[in-house]
Amino acid sequence: QVQLVESGGGLVQAGGSLRLSCVFSGRTFSDYAMGWFRQAPGKEREFVATINWSGGNTYYADSVKGRFTISRDSAKNTVYLQMDSLKPEDTAVYYCAAGDYYHNLRPPLRGVVYWGKGTLVTVSS
Repeated sequence: QVQLVESGGGLVQAGGSLRLSCVFSGRTFSDYAMGWFRQAPGKEREFVATINWSGGNTYYADSVKGRFTISRDSAKNTVYLQMDSLKPEDTAVYYCAAGDYYHNLRPPLRGVVYWGKGTLVTVSS
């Protein structure tokens, strides 16, 4: 019943910025922690960032810490990923996820996790 739709992906040069959006529907947005994951070609899906139900707690992968910011807007049922100082190694399909607790969206994943279909981010050198 939970539906997640990502948008905002595209082509950007190294050092540039991009903001991804994920619209949540089907259930009560504030009941869910949210997260972002990414998958590069030939690689396993990896954790990027997570945020709790209120937005008061966040956690980031070391590879993006200081460059990416996760946030949520309760009025819009939307979670965002602001990506700054992008690097070619950030190139991947980015997936939005919803779960019960934000710490359960950190590896190893726990509980039921809902996924969006992804949006492609390509960073050129």
